[in-house]
This record gives sequence, structure tokens and C-alpha cells, in this order.
Amino acid sequence: MTPSGTYRVQVRPEFPLKATAEIADYLADLGVSHLYTAPLLTAAPGSEHGYDVVDHSQVSPALGGEEGRRALRAALDAATLGLVIDIVPNHAGVGIPAANPTWWDVLKHGEQSAYAKFYDIDWSRGRLLLPVLADDPDALDQLTVDGDELHYYDKRYPIADGTGGGTAREVHDRQHYELVNWTRGDSELNYRRFFAIVDLAGLRVEDPEVFEATHREILRWYDEGAVQGIRVDHPDGLRDPGEYLQRLHDRAPGAWLTVEKILEPGEQLPDWPVAGTTGYDALSEVCGVFVDTGTEAFFDTLDHHLTGGERSWQDLVHETKMHAATTLLAAELARMCRLVPEIEAAPRALAELAACFPVYRSYLPFGSRHLARARSEAGRRRPALIPALDQLTARLRRPDDELAVRFQQYTGAVMAKGVEDTAFYRWTRFTARNEVGNDPAKFGVRPDEFHECADERQRRWPETMTTLSTHDTKRSEDVRARLAVLSELPGDWTEVVRRWVRVAPLPDPALAHLIWQAAVGAWPLERERLQAYALKAAREGAAGTTWQHPHERFETALREMVDKIYDDAALHAEIDDFVTAITPPGWSNALGQKLLQLAMPGVPDVYQGAELWDFSLVDPDNRRPVDFGLRRELLGRLDDGWQPPVDAGGAAKLLVTSRTLRLRRQRPELFTGYRGVFAEGRSSDHVLAFDRGGAVAVATRLPVGLSRHGGWHDTTLSLDGHTWTEVFTNTSYGGNRLAVADLLHTYPVALLVKE
Repeated sequence: MTPSGTYRVQVRPEFPLKATAEIADYLADLGVSHLYTAPLLTAAPGSEHGYDVVDHSQVSPALGGEEGRRALRAALDAATLGLVIDIVPNHAGVGIPAANPTWWDVLKHGEQSAYAKFYDIDWSRGRLLLPVLADDPDALDQLTVDGDELHYYDKRYPIADGTGGGTAREVHDRQHYELVNWTRGDSELNYRRFFAIVDLAGLRVEDPEVFEATHREILRWYDEGAVQGIRVDHPDGLRDPGEYLQRLHDRAPGAWLTVEKILEPGEQLPDWPVAGTTGYDALSEVCGVFVDTGTEAFFDTLDHHLTGGERSWQDLVHETKMHAATTLLAAELARMCRLVPEIEAAPRALAELAACFPVYRSYLPFGSRHLARARSEAGRRRPALIPALDQLTARLRRPDDELAVRFQQYTGAVMAKGVEDTAFYRWTRFTARNEVGNDPAKFGVRPDEFHECADERQRRWPETMTTLSTHDTKRSEDVRARLAVLSELPGDWTEVVRRWVRVAPLPDPALAHLIWQAAVGAWPLERERLQAYALKAAREGAAGTTWQHPHERFETALREMVDKIYDDAALHAEIDDFVTAITPPGWSNALGQKLLQLAMPGVPDVYQGAELWDFSLVDPDNRRPVDFGLRRELLGRLDDGWQPPVDAGGAAKLLVTSRTLRLRRQRPELFTGYRGVFAEGRSSDHVLAFDRGGAVAVATRLPVGLSRHGGWHDTTLSLDGHTWTEVFTNTSYGGNRLAVADLLHTYPVALLVKE
């Protein structure tokens, strides 16, 4: 069954299944049809997110176990809600070996383990390399033997039968694994992992036995009717995503399947047996249409002034992807090169192809044109490599070639680490557009582009998920909505930020611009939150400091810059004043974004807490506790007839969210088509509207410009001669032409239903 709308909850030890069950009635009242949860299987001890599953056979005891799952099901059934679950087929958590019984067995028995084929391990090296030791030549001297285990401080490893005699180092040297300096992982690791995380080992779900073992429990929930939808995490890491998704579809033929597939602008989803993606493509379009595309040159000039940068986004991406390809992912590169020992230049040529690859990956034979583009660009950048590039691409085109298979897995990791996790933190021209699935060089989205994309979504993927915030977004939807206001005030922003970077200097001016945008986008926020964000952003961007080698002096300067924001009274007051000025148009943008996302083609998802204002930054900031008691209370007041103002309380967003979700659930026939609706009159450019087949959504765009023009004046919308009811104000309208000033008198958005 396809949901009418979903609500994403980050089920975790601090908000377990019991707490989730207790909000089922609230979610039903809000208007969704399905709860959508973070992974529920047993994750590594202390996991805050659940994506490091260590035991696929049971619900995590830390979340409440099977008893908690059954209680959740009972609560959902009572509220007439369905369940969509998040699964992680690509990898398993191995950072605490004793917590993962299959990995423990592999360490104990090596290639002879019954689970050796569960993991994507290259045994040609001999022992399984585990990069866990301190960066100290004598680290192995700290090993101790404790019964049938080898201990390194609090880390425990199994000892193979018959190998327990002698010193701890001698015992270690007889094992199927080798403990080595942690710095050797990126270059020497001999098992596939998730991106560059050694604690997450790649699973071989292409093997039917591994698929069955890792999916048996969640498919049991599906078979018993407890699960109606499955969200597949990170399909790009899989050996053959299409084959995997076909198998999953065959085992759960009636399930609503979505894939966390990040499409680059203009890229098409392969013809998989799925409903669509998890919505980053929709996010990019919705947020982009609230950006003033006419001010791009101002931001180019500001960026040049602040950073002195002449480098294009494309060149920055090439640089950061090349770094990821050759350092963070050097072990994966070396494994591919062992497949082509006859090509001396293979390491440089494969890295160059990956750095030039225009999308996350291909799915051969689908997407082979992306390889052709990468080959052309790589040859342009490195003419000396052309012979090697030609030899390699001849093999990389063949779907059944092991080199081609591994290269497809590699390019996705290179893109994620190079772009999402590095370039997004270095290219800081206008960070409202630095979001997963978006091209930051594309400043905004024109209304006609928005309509084209929405129309295509309705035709090709009408049951895909749409979203505005996820657990992986770099900043929440309301932060981006407020930052979009800056595109209408380039002069004001230029003036204040140039002054602020002088008052609170930082050696890295691009990072400073990122932090100032984060500060005004999420203001007011606690000092600790901004400090944590600034440190994460700095280490991810890896210009002044890194996770692997923190630069103490730079990080001290960073802390001092953020402290100045709070300790300098004049600066703090100036930020307050600036944010106060941009907050109301930010609210208008946020309501407009939310209505478009909830009403457009696709199945809308609401991220936990985002039915009120949510000014969160990147994780873990976006996993903070949600006050559901407040949300219940406000929803009750709305249902008693309260018309909330658009103010800091955020109830206006709850009104828009609940009324749109309820309408989609109660009257799905109103949301079966798509047609752009165009205003006429002096301020027509400030209207974004569409008709879904009886429900017409109307949003205000570029509210600052609208105010400058003196409001709506004679702007009208042409509708057919029926009577229409506006859902948020319960007002009736008749006739062929609606005055937009009347329609948007109370709220900057409207949802009209044909009576």
C-alpha cells in the first residue's frame, strides 16, 4: 500500500520503541498514513543512529526488543497507521567485534569461517587487517591474553583454537587477523567498507544466503503484515543494486520500496522495481524556487572578496574527489589496480576517472554515458593518461567485469566523501544550496523549471518520496528557507558579513562565511551547538584542520571566533537585529516550501519535529529531542478553531502541515494530476501555484521583493468558475479570477479545494 504521507522518527535508545508507540495517535491526528523509522535491528553498543547493525536476527534490545516492536505495532494498528522501515543492506557494524557474532566468527576462523562469504574481504593479502592500534611502534606490547581472547585495552578479539600459547604478541601473530596502526586503514584495508569508515564492513548481499540471513527478520515483519514500506539505505554501495532491488521486490511484492539514491540534477533513476527515491531531488527543486536567481553575481563578488577564490565549483570538486580517491579510499583503489597489473598507470587513471565521474555511479549497462563523459574529461585534464584511460574504459564498460563492478562501487564513495563531506564545507558562496542531491553552482530554480520537474515526477515516479529535511541534510528546511532570504538582500548581507569577518576573524575566510550563514540561519542557537557545528564543518572541510590530524592552533582560533559571537555584546546585538529583519520573510519561505513539498507529486515525508519551526544544523544537531507534548497541545488548539499567527511559535507551520496531510489522506483523488497555475498582474512572479486535480496549492515566493513592490496590487489567479474552499482559513471563493491579495491575506500560502 502506498502511503499518503509519512513521518520520520529517529528511533534510538533515548527515544525507543515504547516512546514511538506513544506518539502514534498524535501522528494519526497530524494526518500521515505511515510512521517511517530509523533502522530497528540490533546496532553496535552505544549507537545513536542504528546504521551500524551488528545482528540482523533481532530488534535492538536498546530500542525495546521484540516486545517493543509488538507494542509499536499494536499502537499503530489502533491508530490505523502503517509502518515504513529503514534497512541497511550494504554494511554491518564491526567496530566492537564481540557485538557482531558473524564478524567474531570470521576473526576466529578466518577464511574457513561459515560467515567468511558474508563480508567482501580480499583474502589474497593473507590476514584480515584491523587498523585499531594507537600510532605508536610499540602498541602491540599493550596486548594481553585473557582466556580465549586477545585484549587491547577495552577492545576484545577471539583467539583461534590451538593458537593460545606464548606471549600476547606471539599469539597475535598466529591469528587470522592482524592488528595494525589505525593510520594504515585507508591505504591497506582488505575489506570493503562504507565510504571510509573502517567500523562498517561491506556485506555481500548479492549472495542469496547472505541476503536471506540479513533480511529474514525484516521480511518476517512484512509477511505478518506489520510493515508496508521499506526504505533502502545506500544502494550505491551494493555490487548490483538493480539485482538486489529485484530480489527484495520479489520477496516483498506489495511493499512500497524507496531507495536512498542521490540523483545529480538531470540524472534519471534506473528502471528499478521501486516507487522512487527518498526525495533529495524534490528537496533541491522546492528549496531552489524560493531563491532569487537574479542575484547570483552579487554572491560571486562577495565570495571573491571574502576568499580571494578564483576556483570554480567544478575545479574544487575535482580536487576534493581526487583527494578522496587517492587517500581516504586508497585501499579500494589498490584493490582495483590488482585486477589490472599490466597497466602501470592504472592508479592515476582510475582515480582521475573517478574524480571526473559526473554522478555517484553507473548501473551498467544503464549510465554508460557517464563513463564516456568521465573518460572525455579525464583525457582533457591529463592527456598523458589517454592510453591507460582507453585501456581501462574498454573494461569498465563491461557489466560482468570485476573491475567494472568495483569501479561502480568506488565512484559513489568518491563522490560522497569528496563532495558531500568536503566540497560542501569549502564552497561557501551561498550555503542554502549546499545540500545533498543539489549542485551548489546552480544558484536557484526558476518556476518553469520547477513545474517541468514536478510534471515529470507525476508522469514517471508519482509514488516517490519527497522531503525537505532528513537525518542526513546539512541544514534543516527552515534554516535553508531563512538563508534563501539573503538572495533577496545581497547588499545588506554583504555589508554585515564583511564587517563581522573583521570583528571576529578566522584564518580560513571560506569557513568563516559558512559559519556566519549557519549562525544567522539557525539563530538563536546555543553557544555549544554552534561550537560543535563549527568544529565538525572545519574538520569535514579539511582545509585548516582534519579529523585524522586536528590542528590545535586553528581549532583554538575557531573556538575564539564563535565565542566572540556570544561574548561581544555589540556583535551579538547586531546579529540579533539582522536576524530579526530576515525572520518574517524566512517564515514565509518556510511555509511556502512546506506546502509545495506536501502537495506536489510524490509521497511527502515530514522529518521529526519539522511540523513546527526547526532550525537544526547537520547531525547530530538534527537528532535533538522533539517536544511532542507541545505539538499535541497546539494541534488540539488548531482543531478547536484557532487561527494561529505567523510567529515564532510555529503553529502556522503545524496548520499547513496537518491540513495538507489530512487532505491527502482523506481525498487522494484530488492529488492525481499536475498542472502549473500562473498568476497575472504586477506581482505575478511572486506566485508559485499548481493544480493537482482538484487541490490547488498557492505559495508566495521572494517575499522581500513582493514587499518592495508594495504587495499584490492587481495580481490574480485564473481558476474555473467553481466554488473553492481555502483549507487553512476555511474561506470560500467563487468566480473565475481570484485576487491574490484576498487569497493570501492571512497566510502567505493557500490550499484551495474545488467544491
